[in-house]
Amino acid sequence: MKTIDDFNFSGKKTLIRVDFNVPQDENFKVTDDTRIQAAKPTIDKILNDGGSAILMTHLGRPKNGFEDKFSLKHIAAKVSEVLGVNVISAEDVIGDDAKKKATNLKPGEVLLLENVRFHPEEEKGDKEFAEKLSKLGDIYVNDAFGTAHRAHASTAIIAQFFPNAKCFGYLMKQELEAIDKVLKTGDGPVTAVLGGAKVSSKITIIDNILPAIDNLIIGGGMTYTFIKAQGGDIGKSLVEDDKLDLALDILKACDDHDVNIYLPLDNVIADNFSNDANRKVVPVNEIPDGWMGMDTGPETNKEFAEVIQSSKTILWNGPLGVFEMPNFAKGTIALGEAIAEATKKGAFSLVGGGDSVAFVKQYGYDEKVSYVSTGGGAMLESLEGKELPGVAAVMN
Repeated sequence: MKTIDDFNFSGKKTLIRVDFNVPQDENFKVTDDTRIQAAKPTIDKILNDGGSAILMTHLGRPKNGFEDKFSLKHIAAKVSEVLGVNVISAEDVIGDDAKKKATNLKPGEVLLLENVRFHPEEEKGDKEFAEKLSKLGDIYVNDAFGTAHRAHASTAIIAQFFPNAKCFGYLMKQELEAIDKVLKTGDGPVTAVLGGAKVSSKITIIDNILPAIDNLIIGGGMTYTFIKAQGGDIGKSLVEDDKLDLALDILKACDDHDVNIYLPLDNVIADNFSNDANRKVVPVNEIPDGWMGMDTGPETNKEFAEVIQSSKTILWNGPLGVFEMPNFAKGTIALGEAIAEATKKGAFSLVGGGDSVAFVKQYGYDEKVSYVSTGGGAMLESLEGKELPGVAAVMN
């Protein structure tokens, strides 16, 4: 795996694919600069070597070419602030303005190209478009893990035009190493915590990680598909009735791989999908009609914490309850506490997936775990064992 530590960027113009698809408010103010912060070490290394950086990214999902609300001019000031250098903005991607500013770029300077998705060729993975992009720089660095699962022009196709001058940035390196730790190199026991709504969305992950893990903790809405499959009463809880056999297959597969599977023992139920609903704690397989499971109960939280505490490597993907409602966040908070405690004692913990990442940031656990992945879809596809086009293009 070639990284930017294998290159000296002195006097070189470096094309870096970053992921600056950041959230903004109605006044275009960036509300979370995590992704810009994540790319800073890579950009700093290039500038400190005496090179210059040309940044490529997408923002949002523009449909018809240029759309002002998706223009990168709105985030240029935030990028300048985070990097601590004046960022030059191009008015286009491969047009005259971009070419002129790239040509005139001096060592230590940063150029931000316009939104690559203003060109439909980007998402089509168009080779001609990628080649035009490649002419702007001397070296190609991919540091956009969040888009590594897309075979787009700037994430994968462009790499072929830099046969001996392409590598991963620090963020990509960290992401790939974190996933490798869970699937291959981490110390045991290895525990995976999978939450969220649907078994169907997690089945390929489960299939791929079973040979690598010792414990599988299941939580969230998909709990009730497992409980119903085993003959339990789940009231009006979320369930995938067409996946009951699949749930039983997963239980058998865990047995075949000698993986301990942990399902909730008790849960907090509600008579309504509302924070103010009536609620009570009952065994997970004894939910009365008209009630639904909303969170894990105290017995479950205790057992899950014990499993986590005895683990050396932990993967967490998906909340255990409806954490957006404070009355049903206790199970996910207890899990966060247990993972933070295990991490403090030396375990490696990887958190990934939109809801889990949102939770750890909201509750301050992002500083208490080993690594928080920046790429939801890319991380999930890695865990499913799929080859990511953005990774393969740099490795090959």
